[in-house]
Amino acid sequence: MYPNALEGSTVEEPSAAAAAAVSLPEAAGGTEGGSATGARGGPGGPGGSEGDGAARRSLGPVALVVAGGLSVQFGAAVAVLLMPRAGALGVVSLRLALAAVVMLAFCRPRLRGHSRADWGTVVAFGTAMAAMNCLFYQAVDRIPLGVAVTLEVLGPLALSVIVSRRVVNLVWAVLALGGVVLLGGGGFGRLDPVGAAFALAAGGMWAAYIMFSARTGRRFPQADGLALAMGVGAVLALPFGIVESGPKLVVPATLGLGLAVALLSSVLPYTLELLALRRLPAPTFAVLMSLEPAIAAGAGFLVLHQALSATDAFAIALVIAASMGAVRTQTTRRERRERRAVRKA
Repeated sequence: MYPNALEGSTVEEPSAAAAAAVSLPEAAGGTEGGSATGARGGPGGPGGSEGDGAARRSLGPVALVVAGGLSVQFGAAVAVLLMPRAGALGVVSLRLALAAVVMLAFCRPRLRGHSRADWGTVVAFGTAMAAMNCLFYQAVDRIPLGVAVTLEVLGPLALSVIVSRRVVNLVWAVLALGGVVLLGGGGFGRLDPVGAAFALAAGGMWAAYIMFSARTGRRFPQADGLALAMGVGAVLALPFGIVESGPKLVVPATLGLGLAVALLSSVLPYTLELLALRRLPAPTFAVLMSLEPAIAAGAGFLVLHQALSATDAFAIALVIAASMGAVRTQTTRRERRERRAVRKA
């Protein structure tokens, strides 16, 4: 529920992020520049002590990315535990509302000086955010967390294949489809079909979220667009939560758990990933975020006692491999294009 698109990116770059199911809506604009160079090593190259130091430094941002993924998925597991108290839509409304309060207070975005198109983009981004989370939480209320995240990843992966228009990406699409078929045991009768449908629909909204995330990142500085979009998403989701749960939402214990979900699933991972992207190449970040389904399966097992069969684990591995493959295909294509441009220059 957490893709990334770099500010000022080209069409191909969001597709690579989409394939990886990246979770930060607005990354630092300088990722393609200095941070990428720093992570790959400076002019001294990989050899000697400079190379060793660069390798050690790269472990820092990698740890931040992994920590962000753990935070997101364990936050989702806590959200599932909260659902008997507040319902799926109630949990979504609490998460978005409390996260919006924190982000707006921290970012203090400027409200004046934006065009109608800017505000239209923020509203679309917030709408996609609210819809994606509502659908996803409806899914995890019915099917295991790891399975739900795996099915949701298909939305960004499909976006990557469509934008790429390369035959090789059909291989990754078929690989991902094979994983989905295995998850369903040859059909979705083994899973709650409504839960599976919600997860797939959330994936479709995830793809839309990625596109509006990229546009918002180009129109607003820092995380201002993200904070404003969270506010929009909260306003849209709150009525559904109030209708479903009413006064249950303001029970102190429920509010406390809702704040934990907001911090774990939104505020903390966005912060960690923003820090990581300042020093980590975007393609490396994308590949690491492809591991989200595995992290989700682990969180489901440890927190919710949702054991997966060997077939389920293999199916999740297929989807992860497809996501990584799509990212690497996009990255290789972009690097070749850049090398050709350098030779022509």
